[in-house]
Amino acid sequence: MRSTSKYKGLLLAVAIAPLLTSAVVRTYGWMVILGTNGLVNTSLESMGLIGSPLKLTNNMTGVTIGLVEIFMPYAILAMISGFGRLSPQLEEAAGSLGASKFKVFMRVTLPLSLPGVFTAFLLVFVMAISTFITPRLLGGGSVQVLATEIYDQTTGLLNWPFAAALSVILLVLFGTIIAIYQRIVQKIGG
Repeated sequence: MRSTSKYKGLLLAVAIAPLLTSAVVRTYGWMVILGTNGLVNTSLESMGLIGSPLKLTNNMTGVTIGLVEIFMPYAILAMISGFGRLSPQLEEAAGSLGASKFKVFMRVTLPLSLPGVFTAFLLVFVMAISTFITPRLLGGGSVQVLATEIYDQTTGLLNWPFAAALSVILLVLFGTIIAIYQRIVQKIGG
């Protein structure tokens, strides 16, 4: 973190504080917040912004909101470790040589921070593609992702061959993404 504010530690603590609570508990919290009579719909109705409650659960919208909140602390931690490569002196040198703030960002800051951004992407992707609880609870059974489909095929339908095929697809997807990540990191010199 490059903040020089006295709140730097507090900001980091707030960013990673959700990790102190289980993903299951946070998912149940989002079910309450996003529900028909939840905090979001009640607030929007009381302000007169909507006439009837929005459907924010049992669909992909709720699952997406829940997953973003659950995985954001991991992405923040991965990016913070990647941003350790950034030296303020490099940005100052580019600026003193006549580069605009936009050019400094595009040619110095962004390239040096890409390994951290790619690491965050990989970490969140791997966790999100294999997540089960949040899509099951916030999706209400109507949102199918690979993990929930594999579970349904094995426990509900007893279709082990199809579940095994889905698992292999998941494994190949993991391997492909990791191979692409390795190539990108090697190419950018991470």
